[in-house]
Amino acid sequence: MKKSLIVMLVATSAFALTSCSKLGKLSADNFTVTPTPLEAIGGEVPATINGTFPEKYMKKKAVVTVIPVLKYEGGEAEGQSATFQGEKVQGNATTVQYKVGGNYTMKTNFTYNDAMLNSDLYARFEAKKGKKTVSIPEVKIGYGVVATSELLNRCAITGATAPDAWQRIIAHKQEANIKFLINAATLRTSELQSVSMKDLVAVLKEINDDQETRALQGIEVSAYASPDGRYSLNEKLAERRQDVSSNYLKGELKKLKMNADVDTKFTAEDWEGFQELVSKSSLQDKDVILRVLSMYKDPEEREQQISNMSAVYTDIKEGILPELRRARLIVNYDVIGRSDDQILAQFKSDPTKLSVEELVYGANTLVQDEATKKQWYETLTKQFPSDYRALNNLAQQAINKGDLSAAGSYLQQAKNINKNASEVNTNLALLALKNGDVSAAETYLAQGSGANTFNEVMGNLNIAKGNYTQAAANLKGVATNSAALAQILAKDYASAKSTLSSIKNADAITSYLQAVLAARTGDTNTLANSLKSAIQQDATLAARAAKDMEFAKYADTIKNLVK
Repeated sequence: MKKSLIVMLVATSAFALTSCSKLGKLSADNFTVTPTPLEAIGGEVPATINGTFPEKYMKKKAVVTVIPVLKYEGGEAEGQSATFQGEKVQGNATTVQYKVGGNYTMKTNFTYNDAMLNSDLYARFEAKKGKKTVSIPEVKIGYGVVATSELLNRCAITGATAPDAWQRIIAHKQEANIKFLINAATLRTSELQSVSMKDLVAVLKEINDDQETRALQGIEVSAYASPDGRYSLNEKLAERRQDVSSNYLKGELKKLKMNADVDTKFTAEDWEGFQELVSKSSLQDKDVILRVLSMYKDPEEREQQISNMSAVYTDIKEGILPELRRARLIVNYDVIGRSDDQILAQFKSDPTKLSVEELVYGANTLVQDEATKKQWYETLTKQFPSDYRALNNLAQQAINKGDLSAAGSYLQQAKNINKNASEVNTNLALLALKNGDVSAAETYLAQGSGANTFNEVMGNLNIAKGNYTQAAANLKGVATNSAALAQILAKDYASAKSTLSSIKNADAITSYLQAVLAARTGDTNTLANSLKSAIQQDATLAARAAKDMEFAKYADTIKNLVK
């Protein structure tokens, strides 16, 4: 009895196994995967799978779901699946004919993680024939992930510096006007005592008394007559106004014991000034007057045509012409600020005496040590709390040190002061990029145009998005690891080689990228030397190199370097 039961159970098991395998196995020959090996792009691992169901494989009542699975040490990730059905199944899946079989294409995607460097791609199946579950063994269809784009996370990216507006020498101009009565060249006391004349004489005294910080560049006197009356009379009148004005100014210079030349000139009829005043006026028919000036070049013809406009000529005589009977006195001089040494010395003795621009200039340009720079910026935030630049530049320092939390705090304070500052928004974009938030980086960078590292951050953003050609264009002329990375990913190997050789502060990633470039161009000697240098500078790169699909063709070389 027992023997009969055992025989029955064995027979039942054999029948079950036979029924479960009716669809049969599929092999790697039934699949092609593009690319092979896979490649990380923009933080994702995309793949296109072309599959084939052989003739007489898809039973008429069968339903098969193909699930791409990327297996790696410590886990696996499932991609987007696709479902297919036999010709007698009523459903929405793609129908595959039993006799002829069928080809299909499916696209899938995996979110990248570093463990995927050493991975294999499988096709996993869920199948039914009628109401029965059918077992189809999974098939290995691809392998590995080229993750060179992920080296972006290990590339240093320079933040944007908020600039100073410091100018040691600033050109200034002090101007005064002396007005004259019609047909007269007499200096009136009321004109000599005007505010503009007093200010001009005061500036001359200031220049004379403080020659260390003030430098006279020139004094000009320009005299004019209004464009009415005979030209010959106006010419003599303008010349006399020039002489009396320059003589008066020379007298003031003599009182100050100031030795300076006075450049003089006169204009007989000031048509240029006339046109300017008319264009700015609210005169009736001013457009007609301006048209007359453009149509007639002869002074007498101009005057005749305008005087014929009786409706407006009275307003011209009273409002325009008196303003043109004048002499312009101009003092050109430079204001000279502290020298670099004086700024540094002043910071040590009493920084409160420095202007905001002197502090920003000193921190950005005169100080090289990062700790001292920070001291200057912190002083700036205390003395000028409404200026965002010190906070932005403190954030830049924090980003360079890898202290993203402190950088975020500084940038938020800076944005509260000036939300539109291009440097602040560029650095917020950089911070978002380092935190893996590409969408936020795009939003911030849209407001960052004009910052000194805008193109560099934009290039890095495009690497993160997988836009390698555009990234290389953004980073053209920039000698950084990320610029070389963009060129390698865009397959512009000649440019990448030039960029890598031009990097001033080359580091372990520079050497690693040189090794990747050498592997892609078949330069075995450079590969070995560069990878050796990279590992000597950063031992963690040995583990990566051992799994890196970039070096798959050079297994023996890599094994000797990383053991």
